[in-house]
Amino acid sequence: MKINRFYFNMLPVNSYVLWDDESRECAIVDAGCYYPKEEETLARFIADNRLTVKYLLATHLHFDHCFGNAFVAQRYGVALSASQADEFLLQHMPQQCQAFGIPFKGEIEPIGHYIDHGDIFTLGTEEIRAIAVPGHSPGSLAFYAPESGFVLSGDALFQLNIGRTDFPGGNHRQLIESIHKNLLTLPPETVVYPGHGPETEIGIERNENPFL
Repeated sequence: MKINRFYFNMLPVNSYVLWDDESRECAIVDAGCYYPKEEETLARFIADNRLTVKYLLATHLHFDHCFGNAFVAQRYGVALSASQADEFLLQHMPQQCQAFGIPFKGEIEPIGHYIDHGDIFTLGTEEIRAIAVPGHSPGSLAFYAPESGFVLSGDALFQLNIGRTDFPGGNHRQLIESIHKNLLTLPPETVVYPGHGPETEIGIERNENPFL
């Protein structure tokens, strides 16, 4: 499976496109595109690589990871897939933006498909497994591609850091527990692609992350 990272919006968010080289099926994860040029960049990448968008996945539903959900859903005819536990965050999207001094833009895309821990999504013949990592938000998810050896950790786990837990629904103890139980148990060579910042590896975080 191939992966491409985009840096979208003013925070910025890592938005990812995952795709299977043979079937050309792809998943867009955390569509953070805020500006029209960012929407164009994403659409051009999809077109230039002759990809078919099969999934729109969200690691969680904080506003900065959701700016482009409506654009992707409408342009490619796919439903937003996310955890039901984060659904309440959609109702407060304008307030989330206001708290950071960011003008609310676009539409709020509702969840069309609820994701549970252990759910499997396929691109070609390869699987992407949903892993629950609550704590940064109640419904935070990671997406693990065991065959390709990487995991998208959202805002749960960063390079030598972890996600904030001072937002509504955040829980520091729960986050630490879910990282230890569901992420650090992955093979140490697993590449971690987070929601912000550079990639890392599970083994590095297991041994060197001062928060764990």
